[in-house]
Amino acid sequence: MDGIIGLEDGTILRGRGFGREGWVAAEMCFNTSMTGYEEILTDPSYRGQVVSLTCPEVGNTGINPEDEESGRVQVAGLVVRRLSRRASNWRNRESLEVYLDRNKIPAVQGVDTRALTRKLRMAGALKGVLATNGMSGEEAVRRAREWGGLGARDYVGEVTTGTPYEWDPEGRDFPGKLGSETRRMPPVRHRVAAIDCGIKRNILRLLRAQGIQPLVFPAGAKPGDILNSGVDGVFLSNGPGDPAVPTYVHETVRGLLGKKPIFGICLGHQMLAHALGAKTFKLKFGHRGGNQPVKDLSSGKVSITSQNHGYAVDPVTLPAGRAVVTHVNLNDGTCEGIRLVSGEAFSVQYHPEAAPGPHDASYFFRQFSELLDAAVKRG
Repeated sequence: MDGIIGLEDGTILRGRGFGREGWVAAEMCFNTSMTGYEEILTDPSYRGQVVSLTCPEVGNTGINPEDEESGRVQVAGLVVRRLSRRASNWRNRESLEVYLDRNKIPAVQGVDTRALTRKLRMAGALKGVLATNGMSGEEAVRRAREWGGLGARDYVGEVTTGTPYEWDPEGRDFPGKLGSETRRMPPVRHRVAAIDCGIKRNILRLLRAQGIQPLVFPAGAKPGDILNSGVDGVFLSNGPGDPAVPTYVHETVRGLLGKKPIFGICLGHQMLAHALGAKTFKLKFGHRGGNQPVKDLSSGKVSITSQNHGYAVDPVTLPAGRAVVTHVNLNDGTCEGIRLVSGEAFSVQYHPEAAPGPHDASYFFRQFSELLDAAVKRG
């Protein structure tokens, strides 16, 4: 089947469709990682987006349940240069093509994805339509222009859990990359409330690997529900969409500040900033890939990080004397981390849990564990 991509600026790209026949309107974005397409597809932070992968061939390691970051494919659509229909991996269970069809996701191959990436970097994020149902290019452009954009919907509400649950690293619903290590997990020293705005499974694994047992709450949970659960701290997860939209999460985090230690990642970082009264703004084309340099302002150390976000915290709007910027992106100088002066909460914009990805920033989970130790010792 034919595949069409129509962008709001009038650009029409043609290729061959695969996956499910249909069409979607979404924000067009790119990811420059060379591996990890299954993690990208199932990352809830990509809800509402069509992802273009710059890796020239995709699908050559197939699909297996151990690499999924959530229970379903989250991207709206996928664009690749070349689809490999033959997978070579001992864990492979099905092909990428079958996987996307089963999850009702349309995709297009045969597009120069690196040229598309250059276009998005020059023009900025663009609304687009990906169609594999015979839609004309002109119709795709028209529908792309009519789409409301990421700020028009509450995507967090679409990906969060419906009810609280205690995560089990050996449970069937959450196959673990740690494999046999799940049987050698350290004893539980702390229980934390993980506010699920679209949490990735590897975050849960790495929390548990530090002796932290996650109790996962819906994004709409109230501060009282969380505090009454007897947890030692709070984790704010990653997630999709415009961080200014889920104001109910801002209010919940505001009600938890000063009462429990807090650690946030990606959207969780932005939720902490909004709870403090700060603002966020949309980046021109976002940070998505596994090679983003970030500087720790306290030590001067530079880490190579994995990132996936289209918005950033405006450091000028952080409350003076209450919160400080701790990390900055060396490519564009944007805020990549904040900390409360009191030391009770901290957050980072990037993904220390990225799998696959650089492990430079994995120490943040240890820092959170130490923060919980100190809080419990103080009583």
